Amino acid sequence: MPYLFTSESVSEGHPDKIADQISDALIDHFLAFDSSSKVACETLVTTGQVVLAGEVKSKVYLDVQQIARDVIRRIGYTKSEYMFEANSCGILSAIHEQSPDINQGVERANPEDQGAGDQGMMFGYATSETDNFMPLPLDLSHRILQELSSIRKTHADLMPYLRPDAKSQVTIEYSDDHQPIRIDTIVVSTQHDDFAEDAAMLNRIREDIIHILIPRVKDQLPERLQRLFTDQITYHINPTGKFVIGGPHGDTGLTGRKIIVDTYGGRGAHGGGAFSGKDPSKVDRSAAYATRHIAKNLVAAGVCEEILVQVSYAIGVAKPTNIYVNTYGTSKVKLSDGEIALKVNEIFDLRPYAIEKRLKLRSPIYSETAAYGHMGRKPEIKKVQLRDATGQFVEHEVETFTWEKLDYVDKVKAAFAL
Repeated sequence: MPYLFTSESVSEGHPDKIADQISDALIDHFLAFDSSSKVACETLVTTGQVVLAGEVKSKVYLDVQQIARDVIRRIGYTKSEYMFEANSCGILSAIHEQSPDINQGVERANPEDQGAGDQGMMFGYATSETDNFMPLPLDLSHRILQELSSIRKTHADLMPYLRPDAKSQVTIEYSDDHQPIRIDTIVVSTQHDDFAEDAAMLNRIREDIIHILIPRVKDQLPERLQRLFTDQITYHINPTGKFVIGGPHGDTGLTGRKIIVDTYGGRGAHGGGAFSGKDPSKVDRSAAYATRHIAKNLVAAGVCEEILVQVSYAIGVAKPTNIYVNTYGTSKVKLSDGEIALKVNEIFDLRPYAIEKRLKLRSPIYSETAAYGHMGRKPEIKKVQLRDATGQFVEHEVETFTWEKLDYVDKVKAAFAL
């Protein structure tokens, strides 16, 4: 019998995502000017206030207040009526030195023996149902909000009332053999100016979402996915009726509270550790990227149609405590999932230092990950500008989303004789 599955996303202006983006901007600045930095930085945002807290071991001094204001301004919180504004909000920093007890388990005389920054388990997932090997409900949820942000920032004449905070949710109907049949429900809640009577505002926003936003999202997709957009979709647009009060004034935001949005939308599994605000010595982040890299390359190589990869660590120990694979019965090779896991261990070095080197993780690449998902994004070589300790902008060339590259497909095919 067909079944329904739902995933959600939130915009860059959502309070939790503001916090994630500030934390990752700090990571980028520390790594840009001291690539050996060890950082764990959390952010809280609320009405007119930002609190920064965490632990750092670095040679560089940064103007963390200015970095936070730059992020808030880029997102679009630039009006006092939002009750949270880049130039006027208060910023309290409680960042202090990293514990030497933790650091002695991570840094070693031989860098290759670098221990894991903490214990824990991390998961990577991939599926063949979309071109970027991501679950379709999450992919569509991200696309809806990315396009809404694009309209707000570069085509404001189309929907001139938009404010930064927004959420989306997509429900897909799947067949018994797990193929998407149609889109059942789309939910979009977007913050907006108080520009008319409540009923008139709701009607205008509903019409614009359905007739401006959704067609622009649909046009981005291949034909096989465009067919899922039928006239039978149930739309819930700003279902409370009004969404003027939003952002940190409406809800307090914290780093690390959108880990399912960040990963696979509830498909596969999640180890529980957040990514944003952590340098790559923290395996919560680096090993989650590594397992996504493994999963995507295995599906792309034709080993299976869907896969979940788990790895786990003990704090201060380089060698993983386990590698687990689940192909959900979609394997195309004559090996058990346990045997596939053994081959994964042969192909991919999952020691923390090896992951950092293979995926080029000690670079200022994290700000872009902090909104619209860490997975399923397009790898690029680009230039980024970051403030140094004097406040001057310095340009760095970086390679982003390296864990999304299909650079191990040939090695996987060779190992599995495909």
